[in-house]
Amino acid sequence: MMNEKIIKGFPHVKYSRESYSDDQSMSKSEELFQFLSKRRTVRDFDSRPIPKEVMENIIRTAGSAPSGANKQPWTFCLISDPTIKKQIRIGAEMEEKISYRSRMSDTWKEDLKPLGTDWEKPFLETAPYLIVVFKQSYGLENGEKTQHYYVNESVGIACGFLISAIHNAGLVTVTHTPSPMNFLSKILNRPENEKPFLLLPVGYPQDETFVPKIKRKDLSDIMKEY
Repeated sequence: MMNEKIIKGFPHVKYSRESYSDDQSMSKSEELFQFLSKRRTVRDFDSRPIPKEVMENIIRTAGSAPSGANKQPWTFCLISDPTIKKQIRIGAEMEEKISYRSRMSDTWKEDLKPLGTDWEKPFLETAPYLIVVFKQSYGLENGEKTQHYYVNESVGIACGFLISAIHNAGLVTVTHTPSPMNFLSKILNRPENEKPFLLLPVGYPQDETFVPKIKRKDLSDIMKEY
């Protein structure tokens, strides 16, 4: 059987996947919902080390996300060096302190109160790993600029894959977006075409960890059928 084919002048490979009955699809969709609905944002990390191969597989999973014209406009910086983590914490807390004092509206701060957040971010040092996701505004090939498409959308989807992969590995994270985030580019010495998009501490939760009691919207609130 032919596994490759030229379509419109370009090579294509035959797509293959497992086939499920309606009952199997129902079961698998319910299992995944139940599994992912247990994911929570966690800020209390254990210092227990994580095998590097686990982190590499998590990032490989994120890198399998779809992207505009398959340009894959992302860079995932994996950080375990304590000195660099400390520098990142100092930079993040500096920006967060300013935000809480002057940039954020009273309504915003009021909405955050039930979540118990503030400008202090000790988890940036206690988590065994940090992942800083950079979006590539354009590509660089042999010193020449190349165009990227739907960069924010592509990197956002990859981050969804990344967070799901972290949860799947039995780990936890918190999506951290200090604003502005230019200090991350300086600390990590990233090239001009890369802009920081998301900062994720990754690790195991502490043995006794509490998270805010929240309620997610019902299906009727998030889905409209036509």
